[in-house]
Amino acid sequence: MSFHLSYRAEPGNPWFSWQYVRDNSDTILAALREHASLTGRAVLLAALVALPLAVLAYWYRRLAGPILALTGVLYTIPSLALFAFIAPYLGIGAVTVLTVVVLYALLVIVRNAVAGLNQVPPEVRDAAEGMGYGRWARLFRIDLPLALPGILTGVRLATVSTVALVTVGVVIGRGGLGQLIFAGFQNNFYKAQIMTGTLLCVLLALVLDLILAGVGRLLTPWLRSRSR
Repeated sequence: MSFHLSYRAEPGNPWFSWQYVRDNSDTILAALREHASLTGRAVLLAALVALPLAVLAYWYRRLAGPILALTGVLYTIPSLALFAFIAPYLGIGAVTVLTVVVLYALLVIVRNAVAGLNQVPPEVRDAAEGMGYGRWARLFRIDLPLALPGILTGVRLATVSTVALVTVGVVIGRGGLGQLIFAGFQNNFYKAQIMTGTLLCVLLALVLDLILAGVGRLLTPWLRSRSR
């Protein structure tokens, strides 16, 4: 997606300009919507892939090492190199951006989910087995609810890092707010444009993190009562 920007030069090339924001409000909002959409879809997809992997690592200890190692290796690949490798097969578009950021988010969610599952007290698991809970019933009624704080921590970390990583999608023209930042550098280092994109990235990450923190508090009421 390309964003068409207009600006009128201002004396001193200031780091922030309300004039720039007013003149390009539609373009800025379009970039923000694309950035938020890519982030939301990427984190959701990453969670849908990471949670089953974490459960496998929890149930079958011999798989924990390979699963964490594989996601760790993916995390170490430079983002630009990963874009260059995937783009020829998936094309230049949102699918490529989503694929790259999902691969990076896997490690954070898997590692925190496994840690959360491993922190379920053994006596609680034993009590559930004594009550006749099978593996699946215990997973959904005991293990996952108790591991939820760790899982949500991973999702929050993955969300914040994904907001930052989506900007790199500018290399294939789908970088959301990264488009503004990159265009600012191309536009004779237009500081107001660069700063607007940067501030909106920070604000988006902060807002999403606060929303997830609120969701976490709603889903774990026992933690609130314990802290009183």
